Amino acid sequence: MTDWKPICRVDDIPPLGARRVARERGMAVAVFRNADDKVFALLDRCPHKGGPLSQGIVFGDSVACPLHNWTIGLADGCAKAPDVGCTPRFACKVEDGQVFLDANELAGKALDTVAPVAGPRVHAAACPS
Repeated sequence: MTDWKPICRVDDIPPLGARRVARERGMAVAVFRNADDKVFALLDRCPHKGGPLSQGIVFGDSVACPLHNWTIGLADGCAKAPDVGCTPRFACKVEDGQVFLDANELAGKALDTVAPVAGPRVHAAACPS
């Protein structure tokens, strides 16, 4: 049986936008709203270079990653061809205008995924003494 956690109202998510849901452990989850007021939830990380999908542009049932414009399906979290890769999807539902996420998934899904580090990578051996 699913334990549903209330997150926000549908109207709290900008149309064609997203809202980030922080978790006690692991990366945040992005909750998206499309033009038809359908709601989707994905880990807030593009499968390509880890871009924050919550900052992307929603169109149809997809979101464009803000870093490299990869198109990610909101229903399945998978990149559209020719790109490949998927980001974890989270179960969500809407009842009476309230958005709910699966509490068990929030607590235990995709906890090993880490946020990318911004900036150039510097190796310790290359640093001057």
